[in-house]
Amino acid sequence: MASDPTDRSDTFDIGGDLTVNRLGFGAMRVTGEEIIGRPDDEEEAKRVLQRAVDLGVDFVDTADSYGPGVSERLIGEALGDPDDVVIASKAGLLRNREGDWLPHGDPDFLKNQVLCSLDRLGTDTIDLYQYHRPDPDTDFEESVHAFAEMKDAGQIAHVGLSNVTVEQLETAMEIVDIATVQNRYNVGHRDDEDVLRACERHDVGFIPWGPMYAVDGDETPGALAEVADRRDATARQVALAWLLDHSDVTLPIPGTSSVDHLESNLAAADLSLTDEDLAALNGVDAQE
Repeated sequence: MASDPTDRSDTFDIGGDLTVNRLGFGAMRVTGEEIIGRPDDEEEAKRVLQRAVDLGVDFVDTADSYGPGVSERLIGEALGDPDDVVIASKAGLLRNREGDWLPHGDPDFLKNQVLCSLDRLGTDTIDLYQYHRPDPDTDFEESVHAFAEMKDAGQIAHVGLSNVTVEQLETAMEIVDIATVQNRYNVGHRDDEDVLRACERHDVGFIPWGPMYAVDGDETPGALAEVADRRDATARQVALAWLLDHSDVTLPIPGTSSVDHLESNLAAADLSLTDEDLAALNGVDAQE
């Protein structure tokens, strides 16, 4: 059984005032296959969410496109509107039956989506609302202005970005305070290292999506597997521990539909990596 992560990891202040433990939970996987529709067992999905909070997780990340709408609804039903848990969601992607993720940053669409998110989550104000992906057919600044207007209206407390460049981050920061950036990043994929370093400079939280991609089975980088074996841990735990160690602004949000996997993931904050471990892992991106 995992112990309380409040005893195991340090914290980060999202937007300067929402203090969260740095190991959160990503709620993309509490939906159906291909992130479309309902999960096979909604009660089990709710149990995973509730168990995460019971174990001390106080940062839960979702999006209106997960389901679409399913993940937000289940969070609202399972957790309500808790004062001690930060709920983050996103808007800016459409889905279709083929499972495509289609950028849609029209300001009117975004303002409509926040109304849907508020209703499904059962809250008056979303703690953190993120622009899911810049839309090449919509002016980026216009989309960000829509989020600024949502914040001014009290619909959201903090604005975040996702899948952005350093230039886009700095452009957005001229329009509204940016609390977080969520980009793809993990021990074997560090293309956005410059974005992470920009977040450090600006004290912006960095949420690495896909924190454990390419760490299982045949895709596991050799050094990761070796460290896991040496530390009597799983490759996933090592990948998460590396993210926590790599930067003080990282907020990993591993997701799962299984209570057992949830508890295993949270145990990563117990894992102290040695200098030898870190040296091996820091070289993964260049070696693999």
